[in-house]
Amino acid sequence: MKLLQLFSVLTLITFSVFTQEDPFPCATDQVNSELFHKYPELQSGILNATQQLEAFTEQYTQEARHNRSGNQYIIPVVFHVIHDYGAGNISSEQIHDAVRLVNLQYRHEIPDSADIITAFKHLASDTEIEIRLAQLDPDGNCTNGITRTYSPLTNIGDHQVKELIHWPPEKYLNVYICNEAAGLAGHALLPGAADTIPKWDGIVMQHSYVGSIGTSTDFRRTVLTHEIGHYLNLQHIWGGNNVPDFYYLPVSDPGNCAHDDGVADTPTTIGWQSCNLSGTSCQSLDMVQNYMDYSYCSLLFTEGQKDRMHAALNSSIANRNNLWTTANLIATGVSEDTNYLCQTELKVTRKNICAGESVTFSDLSFHGVTSRNWIFEGGDINSSTDSSITVVYTIPGVYDVSLSVSNGVNTIDSLYSDFIEVLENEPTATNITENFEDSLAFSQKWSTSNTDNPFTFERVNYGKHSPYSIYVDNYNGPNSMVYYLESKPIDATQFTHFSVTFDYAYAKLNNSGSENIQIQISKDCGKTWQTKRVIGLFNGYSMVTNDAFFPTHDSLWKHVEEEFLLSNYNVNNLMVRFQYSTSNGNNLFIDNINFSDISELNVKTEVLQNELRVYPNPANEQLTISIGGNQFNGDLKLFDVFGKCVYSKKITDQNNATIILSSFAEGSYFLIYNSTDKKLKYPVQKVIIAR
Repeated sequence: MKLLQLFSVLTLITFSVFTQEDPFPCATDQVNSELFHKYPELQSGILNATQQLEAFTEQYTQEARHNRSGNQYIIPVVFHVIHDYGAGNISSEQIHDAVRLVNLQYRHEIPDSADIITAFKHLASDTEIEIRLAQLDPDGNCTNGITRTYSPLTNIGDHQVKELIHWPPEKYLNVYICNEAAGLAGHALLPGAADTIPKWDGIVMQHSYVGSIGTSTDFRRTVLTHEIGHYLNLQHIWGGNNVPDFYYLPVSDPGNCAHDDGVADTPTTIGWQSCNLSGTSCQSLDMVQNYMDYSYCSLLFTEGQKDRMHAALNSSIANRNNLWTTANLIATGVSEDTNYLCQTELKVTRKNICAGESVTFSDLSFHGVTSRNWIFEGGDINSSTDSSITVVYTIPGVYDVSLSVSNGVNTIDSLYSDFIEVLENEPTATNITENFEDSLAFSQKWSTSNTDNPFTFERVNYGKHSPYSIYVDNYNGPNSMVYYLESKPIDATQFTHFSVTFDYAYAKLNNSGSENIQIQISKDCGKTWQTKRVIGLFNGYSMVTNDAFFPTHDSLWKHVEEEFLLSNYNVNNLMVRFQYSTSNGNNLFIDNINFSDISELNVKTEVLQNELRVYPNPANEQLTISIGGNQFNGDLKLFDVFGKCVYSKKITDQNNATIILSSFAEGSYFLIYNSTDKKLKYPVQKVIIAR
């Protein structure tokens, strides 16, 4: 339900310093400080755990200066994607990219590390820390290290998301990907707080700050590395969150020169939100390229930061010392050369195409696939063993795809039924009329959203003048989503003007944002779309409710008629679609759709001069026509939007003509009068029947 507000005491935590308008909004300092000050019952545990860790760190780093262990620390990680089926449901590829970048940065293997300024290049360190996606879940089942959970809490992104799903923090680093991260790019609990509240241990990231592809950018590629630094007990480079005061320090505050981050080889600084490589904020050259600054040009951790992170990984505080043990690496499936084959997974460029077009398939099965075999029903390539393959489909139909994968020991066979739909490239139909009374016709004429969102357009027993229509259960669906209803192609080669008419029913939900329907057309079989009209759903609506809306009587429906020039879209495979953009709103119902060419009438659809008068217009029961005081002597005809003549009568020696409308359905019509003597010619007059 849209108005659901699942606020626990956790939402009282405020994040008052950084917003997403800041260059590097990290909330770790605020999270830990607010926990300490707002919840007195937690203070003792956080204080004791943090003091123990600081004492251990001091001893460990002193010993490390003389005796480096050379250990490689592998941390099993699971990414929990908390989403509402929108952009935040990021791809597996984006997560793999994030893991790749974290490891390059922690192992000091990033290609542009050569750009570290000379003054600090000798301090840049291979931290000997690596993260690996888990291959076994807490129950020992095979996993790809990625979970996906639908929840409106993705739009909050505070500690509540960790209550949805949380793998044991002593075994896994839990990373949560959300639409929002409490208004910031990311936040993490320091080990002292995580030890006290283990159910909150982990990192929350806003999805557009994860990796460098997909919804993120290369500019944001270091944010997750920064948050993992906090997870491993690193402070911001200007300091903060040190016991006993447990304070946080705003970035770039001049007073930060009086503080320190607990690392000897990072110079004192006030912190930077820009890449000023010559900055000397505390009378010495600032290490602006450090991953724990906000500069967004980060390239290094120092040896001192490495020692501090190793100390956290060797301490029992928050069980960080268990993460990298041999037993845990085996339990989570990330031991060297371990690959558990457990699932086929494929990616396609498109699932709906026109005949003659191609689809590229990619195998994303996991783990350790050494061989595979594809079978493409209906494709120009029957079988293949490639990891990526492009297949052309020439015959309309719906086709299966089979994929069999093996790691040399085990094999998994999967059938993806009715996976590819191939549409006619040169259809013969020149219009679409749809009242959704025939369920089979609905599936044959229309395609709905191809996402995994279970909420989409579906046929329902609420119609206008008939039992059925289609609707989206937007009341129970995601807060912000885009839904599509796409027609199959029609032949529009002879079209000039195009008419779209339909009925819709909708009621505004309290506190909802702006929602609209866009009418879009495509001339390349759905690859690209052009928006022709935008219909705001709030326009003209006075009905507001807190409840799910259903049109229980015909008066709740609204009629829409739109006409536009096709221009260069008069092709032989024109597609039309409705795009419904939501914002925390209510259910939408659509019925009685008509797509057609009004040029079939061979007349202009413009308002006449004063000679031909039609009234009332819109009309209900009766239509009256006059010709400026002259008498009718000719033919009067009424056409529907498909160019079909639905009324014809020869009228002589009359000043007025009348058409009774009781037998005609609501909608648009076109009236033509041709005089018998051909001396008078009248262009078409548009008539609307509305009840």
